[in-house]
Amino acid sequence: MRTMANKRDYYEVLGVQKDAQPDEIKKSFREAAKKWHPDRNPDNKKEAETRFKEIAEAYSVLSDEEKRRRYDQFGHAGMQGVPGADFSGVSVEDLFASFFGGRGGGGNGSLFEELFAGQGGGRYGGPAQGASLRFEMDITLEEAAQGVTKKIEIARDELCEDCKGNGAKAGTTPASCNYCRGSGYVTRSQGFFTMRTTCPRCGGRGVTIESPCPGCKGTGRQRKKIRLEVPIPAGVEDNTRIRLAGQGEPGEEGGPRGDLYVIVRVKEHEFFIRRGRDLLVEMPIAYTMAVLGGEIEVPTLDKKVKLSVPKSTQSGSMLRLRGLGLPDVGGYGKGDLFVRVVIETPKKINKEQEELLRKLAELEHVTTKPTSQSSFFDKLREFFTE
Repeated sequence: MRTMANKRDYYEVLGVQKDAQPDEIKKSFREAAKKWHPDRNPDNKKEAETRFKEIAEAYSVLSDEEKRRRYDQFGHAGMQGVPGADFSGVSVEDLFASFFGGRGGGGNGSLFEELFAGQGGGRYGGPAQGASLRFEMDITLEEAAQGVTKKIEIARDELCEDCKGNGAKAGTTPASCNYCRGSGYVTRSQGFFTMRTTCPRCGGRGVTIESPCPGCKGTGRQRKKIRLEVPIPAGVEDNTRIRLAGQGEPGEEGGPRGDLYVIVRVKEHEFFIRRGRDLLVEMPIAYTMAVLGGEIEVPTLDKKVKLSVPKSTQSGSMLRLRGLGLPDVGGYGKGDLFVRVVIETPKKINKEQEELLRKLAELEHVTTKPTSQSSFFDKLREFFTE
């Protein structure tokens, strides 16, 4: 709940100047309400509800001439106790019904259609869309590179097969709620402000069930396990969200299903490191190959390829194999495979190898005799005392 101290300025909330005309305030309210209604923000409903209430509260004050005059003179302090100046404890559905009208009753239908055109509406404008679901899955880097179709199993609510989702026992039907007369809401007046709230008897459904269906106990739903196939495109990134439209739970009163969001996690590989579309692999090479050059076999995600090592290659050098990385998920080519070469020192050598290396050391004027510890510390002491 926002206190008077941290409430934002109502003009700032609606994005208008203090001398804004009523039509400008109404237009800004329409745009803000359209943007922040929770039904339009299924992935961020909590923040959307807070913002929507803030927007509705600001409009309630600024669209009323007397409230606006009082707010301009005294600020938020002047709104204490004024009906319609604090919506923190009011549900979004009730706010929507109050401002835009509900089922079977007045309101601004054109604004409702603007807010939810093509979305199936909400509780007060038609059947609401069902809940969306989330599923997480792990795939290998090889599967991410090639693309794959994965089979998954989820648990979701389905319409009851016995009552077809209406919650009533076979042979009976739900009756219109006599408390709200089927509207799903009741109207209360507080001074000159009218508030519509959810019907306490039917919970906003507009109907009551005298004989509940024994199969679903009147809920109209049954929990079931469903198997689905999820197509994962080649080149998919870690934490990619794939939307399966209409694979969520069914809506109320015949409303459309929600969606299923599959979160794809790409597991780390034993050898390869991924950097976007590019891959990095580390390959050990012998000292002689680093000096003389040569050819090595390098693994990719699906085969082995030949790689030429130039003469005088330094340890840690990066060699590039073009087009052997991961495909772009949008189809724009492929990344590269980078090979970091590391010079490998043999743990054991035979007598012949040792003799050859000593001859090489002589040619390179490299001493292989150990330096005494005393002479090393003497030099170190001289360095710091100069």
